[in-house]
Amino acid sequence: MLPGRAPGLHLSDDGRAQAKAAAERLSDLRTPPAAVYASPLERAVETAKPIAARLGLRVRVDKGLLECDFGDWTGKSLRLLGRRREWRTVQLLPGSFRFPGGESFLEMQQRMVETLDRLADRHRGGSFVAVTHADPIKAAVAATAGVPLDLFQRLVVSPCSVSALLRGEGSNHVLCLNATSSLGELALS
Repeated sequence: MLPGRAPGLHLSDDGRAQAKAAAERLSDLRTPPAAVYASPLERAVETAKPIAARLGLRVRVDKGLLECDFGDWTGKSLRLLGRRREWRTVQLLPGSFRFPGGESFLEMQQRMVETLDRLADRHRGGSFVAVTHADPIKAAVAATAGVPLDLFQRLVVSPCSVSALLRGEGSNHVLCLNATSSLGELALS
């Protein structure tokens, strides 16, 4: 199923264990993050809670971190969507695609970049955690790395993995992508 922004989707037992493991990995950072933000969707807030608890912080909800609005495709079977002619465009030329009744990948990417830049400005000189969804993460990573949006589907973002970006005036770098092991050696500057 393409969950998108469908309400009422919660973490499974495996998801809760993955969130706890992500919290442990993030607690290994040499300099702890100053804040934890999450998409308003239940599954993102549930992922952010153990991270915030482990870091001694509270979860702040930010609508800019929302999943892509898949519009009429929300909740539809991926198997059935994969048979649609438009699915090839979603996979190979996503920069030109707008979900029927929803947003385009380009709009989602612009929203994510603006949100991350706003949060980075708020935490200038420090770091923060932003718990969001796979497509917005891939789009933000692509923008940070200067990779065309049409290639972002080549990136992999696993559940509860950590991707670290350094964003600032003239200093946009991808520090790690899809990390599922220790972050103790991650240099944030």
